[in-house]
Amino acid sequence: MNIYQVLLKPTITEKSTLLQESGRYTFEVALDANKGLVKEAVEKNFNVTVTDVNITMLRGKRKRYGPRFKKMPDTKKAVVTLRPGDRINLIEGL
Repeated sequence: MNIYQVLLKPTITEKSTLLQESGRYTFEVALDANKGLVKEAVEKNFNVTVTDVNITMLRGKRKRYGPRFKKMPDTKKAVVTLRPGDRINLIEGL
């Protein structure tokens, strides 16, 4: 897998912006990504040092459309902890 295909988008929520103050950033990542790939992708894309990566799998919910049910897609989320003093400025301004 190419490291530029690992990170899909940053997760911008109220909780994730509070985590940014402590040097933790959240990203939506590819379903087949692992901790090593996420660490390498963040370090190369943002030129920072990653100390820890936590990954969680979010199962898609079932939604009802009239008489039918549809399953929303599964997603994978990674919480990346950076070395103290490092920042990702792309997300800071949002």
